[in-house]
Amino acid sequence: MQFSESWLRQYVNPSLDSNALGHAMTMAGLEVEDQHSVAPAFTKIVIAQILSAEQHPDADRLRVCKVDAGTGQELQIVCGAPNARAGIKIPCAMVGAELPPAESGGKPFMIKVGKLRGVESQGMLCSGRELGLGDDHEGILELPADAPVGEDIRKYLDLDDQIFVIKLTPNKADCLSLMGMAREVSAITGAALCAPKWTAANVSIQDKLKVTVENFDLCGRFAGRVIRGVNPLAKSPEWVVQRLLRAGQRSISPLVDLSNYVMLEMGQPTHVFDIDKLTGDLSVRWAKPGESLELLNGQTITLQGPDSAGKIQDAGVVADQTGPVALAGIMGGNHCAVTDDTKNIYVEAAYWQPSAIQGRARRFNFSTDAAHRFERGVDPQNTVNCLEYLTSLIVEVCGGQVGPIDDQVLAVPERKPVNMRLARAMKVIGIPLTAEIIADVFKRLCFEFKQEADIFVVTPPSYRFDIEIEEDLIEEVARMYGFENIPDVPPVASLKMSAKAEAKRGVHLLRQRLALQGYQEAVNFGFTDLESEQRLAAASDKDLITVLNPIASQYGVMRSNLWGGLLGNLKSNLNRGAGRVRLFETGRVFKRDDNVQEEAGKVAGFHQPQHVGGLAYGSFVPEQWASDNRLVDFFDVKGDLERVLDPLHFTTEAGVHPALHPGRSAKIQLLTSAGKLDIGWVGELHPGLQQAYELPQAPVLFELDLEAVRNLGIPQPEELSKFPAVQRDLAVVVKQTVSAQSLLDAMNKGKQNFVRGIELFDEFKPKPGSSSMADDEKSLAFRVTLLNPQETLQDVQIEAVMTALLAALEKNCAARLR
Repeated sequence: MQFSESWLRQYVNPSLDSNALGHAMTMAGLEVEDQHSVAPAFTKIVIAQILSAEQHPDADRLRVCKVDAGTGQELQIVCGAPNARAGIKIPCAMVGAELPPAESGGKPFMIKVGKLRGVESQGMLCSGRELGLGDDHEGILELPADAPVGEDIRKYLDLDDQIFVIKLTPNKADCLSLMGMAREVSAITGAALCAPKWTAANVSIQDKLKVTVENFDLCGRFAGRVIRGVNPLAKSPEWVVQRLLRAGQRSISPLVDLSNYVMLEMGQPTHVFDIDKLTGDLSVRWAKPGESLELLNGQTITLQGPDSAGKIQDAGVVADQTGPVALAGIMGGNHCAVTDDTKNIYVEAAYWQPSAIQGRARRFNFSTDAAHRFERGVDPQNTVNCLEYLTSLIVEVCGGQVGPIDDQVLAVPERKPVNMRLARAMKVIGIPLTAEIIADVFKRLCFEFKQEADIFVVTPPSYRFDIEIEEDLIEEVARMYGFENIPDVPPVASLKMSAKAEAKRGVHLLRQRLALQGYQEAVNFGFTDLESEQRLAAASDKDLITVLNPIASQYGVMRSNLWGGLLGNLKSNLNRGAGRVRLFETGRVFKRDDNVQEEAGKVAGFHQPQHVGGLAYGSFVPEQWASDNRLVDFFDVKGDLERVLDPLHFTTEAGVHPALHPGRSAKIQLLTSAGKLDIGWVGELHPGLQQAYELPQAPVLFELDLEAVRNLGIPQPEELSKFPAVQRDLAVVVKQTVSAQSLLDAMNKGKQNFVRGIELFDEFKPKPGSSSMADDEKSLAFRVTLLNPQETLQDVQIEAVMTALLAALEKNCAARLR
């Protein structure tokens, strides 16, 4: 929002200078992004009158002018401007004047007595560009005929007037007008507010244009009137032109200028139609498929209309009997625009539903001041008032006969009361407040309220669309109290070093260990796309946790595993030429669970555990000369996990997961005192998913429950034995279908005395017909470590243990001694 200080002070004039006023607005949440004078600094430039202008004797494009600058004597100034002529009044830079630099960062330009083609020049006649008043340098700046000769040009044109550029937050749509800013300044400073006054135009004709509003979800209020016999060639008042220029708007024509002026001053965009170019009655509706419209900016757009499901695709339109004549709330059409030949007009002011305007202009790759205001919300109760104001200005400047206002109030929003608790306001803002302070704030803001004990029931005005919940009112109290008046008090708390959980491993240690194995950490959203979730989790529709308002279609559901994001990262890296990728991620996954109750950190009906997952793709080691280049496999990743999870011990058991290869995947089971605990999965990506993700080879994936692998338990001290350990080997023959882990489980299940460890160190599978073993058998050799901390083990004790281990294998695994 841009405006001049003088315009603002017409409606509210606090006893603050320009800098203090800007600071007060900023501290109340209306950030002054830029503040500068209308024109840059310059000196000794006065109003002068050209008495005569003669051709230069030695230059075709120069004129020798005699100038009266109010000094009592004529000045001779050589000028090259084509419009230099006798009788006009212009800005004249006297000798010694300093003009603004020609470009940013340059030095001021000093005026001296000089000669141009042999003729002395005692000053300089200035264009608007040379004064910093715009880019026009085709000629010298012509001033009104009543401009007083000799007066300082800065004072005459009020060039020291300050321009404020306010950076408004989206919720402050009420400040997108001079009156809105004046209301805020009045509330901030306590200065009196003076609303603009005008005399309503007399209704002298009864002409009306019938307007039918077909869609109330598009337009909530529509008002308009006919004005006949206007003079479009009238000149816009200079004060209107100057205020528009200082607000960043250029003057176009009186009818357009006055419409823009009312929008900037009152916040209500309006539109003026040439009624003679309209065919029949008007209708306000959503666009129909295939309709086209040439806009005022020259752009021709084709509208789509609703889709097959009835969802609105484009924007609303104002249409006559031949089709659209304006894009509702955004821009008028070129077909019925006012021109120099316009005699009869139809002026409209409407309340367009914000949801019907939001994003529509950006779809057509442009934005307008009207759309900017309508999509944030304008005051629906001020529609007719602004239409009357614009009518009075049009009649004053352009004349005409005025018809009655046709006002249709259809679906304006209801401003519901909002409660604010005094205790809640003090807690949020962090300062002591009283009911009197809050009541004073609401009075200054012109909020209707009633007090019930320590609760304020506030009915927000029709122009305050941002007041909907208690926190909105608390924000208003904080703004009006003054952000700078809220003490800057650092939080006071006792510093306490939390003891590290002795029984738990920190997640950072796991991340560090994964990084040491060559994995790089990835961070992905907790959302994923529906297709990936269905592929990787085989989830039914009832198990999916959908996002109500996703930021993008690829983030439409909550992830139930980490693999979707990691596979996307892998695909992105491969597309950029990577050949070997190791990735891991720690984060939450989301699953439905009716057993979860509402409590701190938990949402009823949903389980949100933390997982750690990863993948390995490409060669098992970076390419080098010392080893063969082979692809990473299941056992490489399993080895990585063993090193990462140490000292925890886990086993793998063949299993089937919808995202993993049926024959190359396994459950990860943690060995605990209570038995085996399933904590995750490891395996190759399913061939079908490998094809779906268009991967040249299948990565090896893993995912673990983070909480399970963090629990280490309290370490138990154990005295070092004075006696040596003993190792014995046990080789048995079993069927090839029997896993080594089942044999280890059978031996460990007996919990034999003195056994400190059992490790598999050899596997032998005979060639067909070349051994005493059958073709479907294999030999597994285990090394058993035994230790008695009290005394040296005797052979009898050792043999008893080995016999018991062999008996367990014979019973549970149908093994025989080799």
